[in-house]
Amino acid sequence: MSEIGVAHQFFQLIQAVENEVELFRLMEDITLEIGFRHFALIHHADLTSASHDLIRIYNYPSAWAESFIQNGFYAHDPVLAASLTSTTGFAWSDVPTMIQVTRRQRQILENAAKHGLGNGFTVPAHIPGEISGSCSFATEPGREMPTSNLLIAQLVGAFAFQAARRLLQRNAPAKRYFQRLTPRQRDCLIWAIRGKTDWEIGQIIGLNEETVSRHLDLARERYGVTKRLPLAIHAIFDGQISFIEALF
Repeated sequence: MSEIGVAHQFFQLIQAVENEVELFRLMEDITLEIGFRHFALIHHADLTSASHDLIRIYNYPSAWAESFIQNGFYAHDPVLAASLTSTTGFAWSDVPTMIQVTRRQRQILENAAKHGLGNGFTVPAHIPGEISGSCSFATEPGREMPTSNLLIAQLVGAFAFQAARRLLQRNAPAKRYFQRLTPRQRDCLIWAIRGKTDWEIGQIIGLNEETVSRHLDLARERYGVTKRLPLAIHAIFDGQISFIEALF
């Protein structure tokens, strides 16, 4: 069957899934069929949260998944960071050309390989007003990337994430992702990320310095953090601020 034929068949099947178990089984099957071993459908958010309003469907090695979540690697994962700079799928081997990889991020990739993840392909999912997410496929260490199947991986990843969103919204139809920060808190944080002082932010948006500081204090309280850097990281991964807004 051609790539388009496989994608069309998968699209028909995924439209009929009724729950996460069915979606998981379908993803396991298609992941193997297109030459990968593991998959992960996730929101780029605090995966330690007990919230049921996040997409977390994957078959990564259990030891790696546990380490990834417990150690908070999701906040520093270079693959997730690179996905914020792209709207199309990319190979993990291309990440160093997409972002400046830190030593900690290199260590995350090395640890992933030790736990059974080789090279991979990630399809970003950016929905305005929602938490960013992605669908990733990974090979075993030492196994070549199935490059001839990356087009179908792109299509499958997009279809799969949309199906996961559909299931999530059906179970929590009233969920609104863009409510964690107020508009003023977002404005202040965006300018703080761009390197402006509280006084400069006040001059830009028409507030006094003390009010700006208070808005940022309240934003930190909402995320339960004490410093602005983790606040910025959480806000970006939580879909409150886009990567483009943070840069420009």
